[in-house]
Amino acid sequence: MEEVGKMRVALVTGAGRGLGAAIAKKLAQQSIHVICVSRSQNCEQIANEIITSGGQAEAIPIDVSNAEAVKLACEKFLEKHGAIDILVNNAGITRDALLMRMSEQDWDDVIQTNLNSCFYWTKHLLRGMTQNRWGRIVNVSSIVGKTGNFGQANYAAAKAGMIGFSKSVAKEVASRGICVNVVAPGFIESDMTAVLSEKVVEEAKKLIPMKRMGMPEDVAEAVSFLCSEQARYITGTVLTVDGGISM
Repeated sequence: MEEVGKMRVALVTGAGRGLGAAIAKKLAQQSIHVICVSRSQNCEQIANEIITSGGQAEAIPIDVSNAEAVKLACEKFLEKHGAIDILVNNAGITRDALLMRMSEQDWDDVIQTNLNSCFYWTKHLLRGMTQNRWGRIVNVSSIVGKTGNFGQANYAAAKAGMIGFSKSVAKEVASRGICVNVVAPGFIESDMTAVLSEKVVEEAKKLIPMKRMGMPEDVAEAVSFLCSEQARYITGTVLTVDGGISM
């Protein structure tokens, strides 16, 4: 990525593991200062790994579903860095259940963490991007947001909401040099898929034209591209990374 005056600064949520950790590390390899955010202390380990590898990073454990906590964190980062150039909303959880058995708490938790957090971070970090007339926002959704999925009404609703949210914000800020896009992963080897039985995984692989699950690095490469100068004329789009399962 080309630098414009100074090193770009990126903030990645859910960076303590899986997709978020891979995205944070990939961006750091592009000479970007990465702020690693996660609910647990794991984000500090990822930041330390980046620093050990010669990159620049920092970390802050924060509950992204807490609007006030996000607001205060954004104020802190904006005071320190002036602006956040790149925002990757990746944090997400699942609370799977058939709709008739799904509790209101399970619904609220998923919507709050997966969808509302996108609003919180974007709202508070967008102004700095508009002032600099440059920015990249990538929201990590899921093919489930396009297709729906058995037992995941809450997750699918949140991920579909991320797509609509991204397309709307993209229209609002395109004239300011800010690109807002979505990456929609399919079956990726992660903590979320690790809980699936071997039988379920094998059945899923049969549905994937490439006959294998993706790796976190596959998603990280897509995110990295959308954050780059090379993607300057791409906005409001959904890039699927799913081995062809949704085509």
